[in-house]
Amino acid sequence: MTIVTVLGAGMMGTALCYPVSDAGHQVRLVGTHLDGPWVESMKRDRVHPKLGIPLPERVTPYSIEEVASAIDGAQIVAVGVSSAGVRWAAETLGPLLRPDTPVIAVTKGLEESQPGVLRVLPDVFRDALPAHLQGSMAPAAIGGPCIAGELARRVPTAVVFTGRSEPVLRRLARELSAPYYHVRVSTDVIGVEVCAALKNAYAMAVGFGAGVHARAGLETGPVAHHNYESAIFAQACIEMTRLLQAMGGDPSHVPHLAGAGDMLVTCSGGRSSRLGKWLGSGLSFAEARAKMPGDTLESADLVRVLGRALPAMIQRGALTANSLPLMQHLIDVIVGGQRVDIPFEQFFRED
Repeated sequence: MTIVTVLGAGMMGTALCYPVSDAGHQVRLVGTHLDGPWVESMKRDRVHPKLGIPLPERVTPYSIEEVASAIDGAQIVAVGVSSAGVRWAAETLGPLLRPDTPVIAVTKGLEESQPGVLRVLPDVFRDALPAHLQGSMAPAAIGGPCIAGELARRVPTAVVFTGRSEPVLRRLARELSAPYYHVRVSTDVIGVEVCAALKNAYAMAVGFGAGVHARAGLETGPVAHHNYESAIFAQACIEMTRLLQAMGGDPSHVPHLAGAGDMLVTCSGGRSSRLGKWLGSGLSFAEARAKMPGDTLESADLVRVLGRALPAMIQRGALTANSLPLMQHLIDVIVGGQRVDIPFEQFFRED
């Protein structure tokens, strides 16, 4: 029996424990320093407070103070922290990891390492590890449409595992697949991870439609602002393609699981969509943020990263000044404090 340790007891980190345990493995779920109350609740009641369903029998909760015990003997380590916690996760796990331990993360996001240079989070994680591990480890990541509450309820789900070591990916896919958890693999880390990150920001933009509809005083129903939403969705796919090409990824991922697939499911609910609805209703970002206290808004964080990176990317010719009108409007809304006013006249033009 394989021992799999999962760091991060939020909804997605915990949800990942269900297919892993159903694949026949013993799972040690370690809460971060922010997850203490949830870990205590799971130790006491064996129910995650947010997911609301019992933990599988093979899952054992651990507090962050018990992380060394949880890692001891683990053959696979998974990371389920927010994008802001990636370096912390690497620094926490690094002294405890063996060089041959595969690591896979569900974290989504991008980081600007220098002006106009964007890095995917598996690389950020690797470079935050101790020096003796950096050359031997090839951290993997999970992309694709996967709502935590559905995965934990064993709804059929298809995802893509990505990393630079195909043998590691094949092993992870073999070990972690379950009858309802269908895994594909790709060594195009840039392609999968850029799509996985961008879909949060663009799903927020699609969410504007529900807010615009409500602001007009109209009822939710079959006739709403779906035309508006679909046009934004299509432009988002175009812009994801352009950004992927600028970063050297394969644009075929855009209509695949990590791109359009994940963006569609993100549009159906969650924090990105709720933020988009508040913004579409006429609120500024500061006002919308106040409506979501305590929520980690990775969609807004990503827009800020791109707002810093795009001028340098345009200056060096990786993108043209008018190639990303939807993303530029998101930057104006999130960073500049403007109200939503989608520039449809700039959409669907040649780059």
